[in-house]
Amino acid sequence: MVKLGAASLVLVAGTAGAATQTVDCGRLLDVKAGVWRESVTIQVENGAVKSIEATTGKGDVDLSGMSCMPGFIDMHVHLTTQTKPQIDVLRGQVTLDAIDRAYDSVAYAERTLKAGFTTVRDLGANEGLNIAMKRAINTGAIVGPRMFTAGKTIATTGGHADPSNGQSRELRHLHGTPGPQEGVINTPDEARQAVRARYQEGADVIKITATGGVLSQAANGMNAQFDDAELKALVAAARDYGFKVAAHAHGAEGMKRALKAGVDSIEHGTFMDDEAIALFKKTGGWYVPTISAGRYVADKAKEPNYYSPLVQPKAAAIGPQIQGTFARAYKAGVKIAFGTDAGVFPHGENAKEFAYMVEAGMPALEAIRAATLGAASLLGQANRLGSLEAGYAADIVAVAGDPLKDITLLQKVGFVMKDGVIYKQ
Repeated sequence: MVKLGAASLVLVAGTAGAATQTVDCGRLLDVKAGVWRESVTIQVENGAVKSIEATTGKGDVDLSGMSCMPGFIDMHVHLTTQTKPQIDVLRGQVTLDAIDRAYDSVAYAERTLKAGFTTVRDLGANEGLNIAMKRAINTGAIVGPRMFTAGKTIATTGGHADPSNGQSRELRHLHGTPGPQEGVINTPDEARQAVRARYQEGADVIKITATGGVLSQAANGMNAQFDDAELKALVAAARDYGFKVAAHAHGAEGMKRALKAGVDSIEHGTFMDDEAIALFKKTGGWYVPTISAGRYVADKAKEPNYYSPLVQPKAAAIGPQIQGTFARAYKAGVKIAFGTDAGVFPHGENAKEFAYMVEAGMPALEAIRAATLGAASLLGQANRLGSLEAGYAADIVAVAGDPLKDITLLQKVGFVMKDGVIYKQ
């Protein structure tokens, strides 16, 4: 039996654990029933849960003093970037190559996994970095969470996620005008091309920027940035290729256009109005709040020169709104999946989102369900992720104490297993 103590055990991603092993849990949260199961043993076989039974006290891994839960799912991260002061961002744009950012991101992935997030949806990176990271994790080259990736975010010219934003005329002339291959479109036909380019690069989901954003070098953070025909073409093409569509949106008009077009989720949703709430409920769309990002940028907007003169007022105006919007959406019955926008704030701090959700009025159990059952449903993985039961992936996290009574305990995860392999004890 492995008795968990102060020492740390880390196994390399992709390395097979024992073909069969048992984990004794002091208690296990049944997220579907919403109750604790006391003193159980989880039998793991070939990376999946084989059975859960009353404990014998003779398991290979002893978590008898801890509370076990399914591995958490963060539906909005950017593992290949992390927040920096504007001067460092600008310096990096002219001195660093994609490979430099790739090396930095290895640490971000490991921090995320060890924080208890065994699955993430990475919603956008340039130069195929997040897709390359997904492959590296899958082959065991690096340690990180299971990844579902959007590849390059799709934007309109000058819109949030246009990679040429903020560049001088000379640089734009040197690099050329970005088009569908680079995720920039201006017609329905180009929208279809951009979706097909994401399929070609190996994406799992389509991400679009339905409105302006906070951190892009552009003046407006809320304006609608696609017309109805472009959105219709994007969603139709995504369906042809088996993609779900996530839409970044702060402003209400762009949000409503995206929901009417049939997107699967709205990210941020900052200025959601009553009409948008009704559309969420009518269409079945999911809301991914990212309160952590809103709180972080609002705080950083107070620091002189952390953000550029274009970004600072957007961060100050938009950031403080997200938590209040979340509270309204939850009260209205909008479907909510857990997501943080990690990368906008430091990686590994994802679990702070739980506390912000509870602070805004969501019960602790519902916050955990948003990061397990809800997130798995939005991913289309409800039959293998988000719960601990026979046939599901052996993704187990554990903490000391009862997180239903103190949700901040989830910021102190003491044990992490993914696919039957232990990464943290």
